[in-house]
Amino acid sequence: MWIFRRGGGSCKVVGMRLLILGGTEFVGRALAEDALARGWEVTVFHRGRHPAPPGASVLRGDRTAEGGLAALADGEWDIVADTWSGAPSAVRDAARLLAGRAGRYAYVSSRSVHREPVAAGAAEDAPVVDGSPDAGDVPYAQAKRGGELAALDAFGDRALLLRAGLIIGPRENIGRLPWWLLRIARGGPVPVPGPRDAGLQYIDVRDLASWSLDAAARGLGGPYGLISRPGHATMAGLLEACVRATGSDAELRWLPPEVFLSAGVEPWQGMPLWLPEGPVREGIYEGNTEKAHAAGLRCRPVEETVADTWAWLRSAGGRAPLREDRPAVGIDAETEARLLAAAG
Repeated sequence: MWIFRRGGGSCKVVGMRLLILGGTEFVGRALAEDALARGWEVTVFHRGRHPAPPGASVLRGDRTAEGGLAALADGEWDIVADTWSGAPSAVRDAARLLAGRAGRYAYVSSRSVHREPVAAGAAEDAPVVDGSPDAGDVPYAQAKRGGELAALDAFGDRALLLRAGLIIGPRENIGRLPWWLLRIARGGPVPVPGPRDAGLQYIDVRDLASWSLDAAARGLGGPYGLISRPGHATMAGLLEACVRATGSDAELRWLPPEVFLSAGVEPWQGMPLWLPEGPVREGIYEGNTEKAHAAGLRCRPVEETVADTWAWLRSAGGRAPLREDRPAVGIDAETEARLLAAAG
């Protein structure tokens, strides 16, 4: 039975039963912690590589192994949340198994499913890449699209497709915001690609989790782009917030983008969050997400995201956990020295 509790001007559903396929890292962890704070019954299904959130029930299994879903053979849930980004066939198998025993399926997808080049202002109806729910290991965009199709095949209009953009915040295991925080915390001159007012479009993982649970509980279905409005923050706003949060004496040295490109620094990977002007930047940082905002999405200020991520990093000993399937981000000290020297 759904119970509604009002507080702080909002209405939350409590007493829900949530199954998270994952639930121990970054997005899955944020979903679990948010649901537990609501008083929901939370079950996490995972391989046991990381501790589950306190208060959650645990089911163990490896969805990539034969018989790996055995622990899910019984049980009923109001909502299933799935953060899988690997082979779509794993989403297919789990969704089919749970379709008759779960109310809704919230699949954490990505705006990367849109076919490139993605035009500025693109919304949920923009063209998507081809995908298959039966695919094995495929590139990221095709994997996420295949996962969407798998969820739709099993749950139909009970499937909620959460097309997230850039996700940052506490427990980030890709390393983008953590890299900037740790570098700025060391102090000294820090080369930064201009312009200062370059807009950023992202979502705090906790805002993603909160909206996703609200939306699933309300019965929303179909695709939603989950990301802030364009220009929610700027590169300068985010990095200056890093300086304040760390209490560092770092000096941000704003340099023309050409300095970085001529030095062979790769946008996004070598210099996290940075994208020079062009179609890629338009696709990632200029998307139309009015559908989700009209449905209640709210994005907290960048200062809060930065400060809370720094507090988490300090509690973790100043070292962010990184996913094994993703390359490290950022430039090394030698490259940084060359950039500063080139700037004169």
